[in-house]
Amino acid sequence: MKLFLLLGSISGFLSVALGAFGAHALKEKLDEYSLGIFHTGVTYQTTHALALVLVALLLKWYPDSSGLVWAGWCFAAGTLIFSGSLYTLAMTGIKVLGAITPIGGVLFLAGWALLAIHAWKVVS
Repeated sequence: MKLFLLLGSISGFLSVALGAFGAHALKEKLDEYSLGIFHTGVTYQTTHALALVLVALLLKWYPDSSGLVWAGWCFAAGTLIFSGSLYTLAMTGIKVLGAITPIGGVLFLAGWALLAIHAWKVVS
């Protein structure tokens, strides 16, 4: 699906830009703990940008796979919620945002599980 390739590409681009922003512009503004939180958001965003690209490529071969489509949406929403909440937490210090982060983590897990189920069906 072209949409997942686009989302993955944009997310990958933003993860590199945000990683550079965190390493250079935020280095003097945030403490080490907050920088670590920000870096965790970047790492997970980068990983799941690649997962979105993978889903897009797999959908070329398996265009009727609803499991792949759901995996893609889980990766996209998980990135927004997980990484987005960590970026906001790191930059604002609003601790309640830490309660939202696990929702994104569960979406990541669901995406990977759906990808595994798809692989199991294809290989079987």
